[in-house]
Amino acid sequence: MENYIKNCMVSYVKSYPELKQTSTVWQDPLVSFAAANDNMFYKLKELVSPTHALPTDFLADAQSVITYFIPFVKDTVISNIEEFNASREWGIAYVETNQLIQDLNTFVCDKLLEYDYCATSMPKAYNYDKTKLINDWSHRHIAFIAGLGTFGLNNMLITDKGCCGRIGSIVTNFKLPVTPRSNRENCLYKYNGFCKKCVARCVTHALTETTFNRFTCYEMCLKNAALFKDLNSVNVCGKCLVDLPCSFMNPTRKLP
Repeated sequence: MENYIKNCMVSYVKSYPELKQTSTVWQDPLVSFAAANDNMFYKLKELVSPTHALPTDFLADAQSVITYFIPFVKDTVISNIEEFNASREWGIAYVETNQLIQDLNTFVCDKLLEYDYCATSMPKAYNYDKTKLINDWSHRHIAFIAGLGTFGLNNMLITDKGCCGRIGSIVTNFKLPVTPRSNRENCLYKYNGFCKKCVARCVTHALTETTFNRFTCYEMCLKNAALFKDLNSVNVCGKCLVDLPCSFMNPTRKLP
């Protein structure tokens, strides 16, 4: 059943650009699964926020959490390398991928319902705290728990297909096999102390080797949103994700 779910999701993402006439195209998604009772979910109340939700807050009989990463294609990523502001292509990809995630979640939930299982489509931002700039359901942390990747110095999840893309998640009462978490860092800096290219890429210096100022980062995102007023809430930047060894791949995978 897990392969059926993965194959359905891959097929849906492949067909989506033609189905919805998007200007964005995507690579095949990576999909992984976590047990809903994994102790790591409770640790998020310490690591992220005391109010961070648990899978059972959305589905009382939750058994599994489906997480996935939808990677951008190279053209989208390359478009965002130059200039101070985010590229228009990157902004469009953000908007269209958010809609793709919403539609894909609905599609998967409907598929599970065909087999008499319940599922809940997780929103892009759940209980977003505008003063702390924190969500009560961090898709990146959920994906880490599900073994989809590890965190880079830029605070993004580095998967086997890199960090340039978007993450979604679904809670279900269907029990799926757990994807094992790796005990190996995917970030070059965390792996061997080298790189730090994402720090140099940050246009506002919100990101340093030891700190991250989310408020300075968000200010830049709002500037880009103002630049692309014709798009729908494009609070993006993404400069610290592009032109990196981890933009399209896990750079430590073949290292000793």
